Amino acid sequence: MKLDLTAARDRTIPDVLPAAGQPLDVLFCGINPGLYSAATGWHFARPGNRFWPALHLSGFTPRRLEPREQGELPGYGLGITNIAPRATAQAAEVTDAELRDGAAVLRALAERHRPRFVAIAGVTAYRTAFGRPRASVGPQDDLLGPARLWILPNPSGLNAHWTLPSLSAAFADLRAEVRTATAP
Repeated sequence: MKLDLTAARDRTIPDVLPAAGQPLDVLFCGINPGLYSAATGWHFARPGNRFWPALHLSGFTPRRLEPREQGELPGYGLGITNIAPRATAQAAEVTDAELRDGAAVLRALAERHRPRFVAIAGVTAYRTAFGRPRASVGPQDDLLGPARLWILPNPSGLNAHWTLPSLSAAFADLRAEVRTATAP
């Protein structure tokens, strides 16, 4: 598939959310769409992104979904959004102001859709967006609307510090908490 990545710059892609009234256990939140995702319309779509393998290996899905199958996530009580909506070649192109504005939008989305957990994939973006410079991967003390807040490592293939096994383990920690946490 030949994609026009240049034309995808600054595009947005729709959130993946369950229908009103359907359960939402975890709302996964990326930093912003990459150009590949914006060109396809699928979240975490770039080859080499480890979101989909980690989601499966951690037990959130019974099989590894392809990005084009993102519409199946609500059936598992899962959704996807982004802190900043516009597509860029690199997350570093997103401004601090966009991240802070996105935090307010994410808070409103959590209030409206009432997920049990919001899992932000990218600790550095979270630190900036929410003004928490010392935050680390894992559960946070803060709530986001009614949701418990969890920080995951960025699944981008560029984040070489986190291997697929360690990334999957971080996702599995969240999965274990989702299973044992009582509904709000």
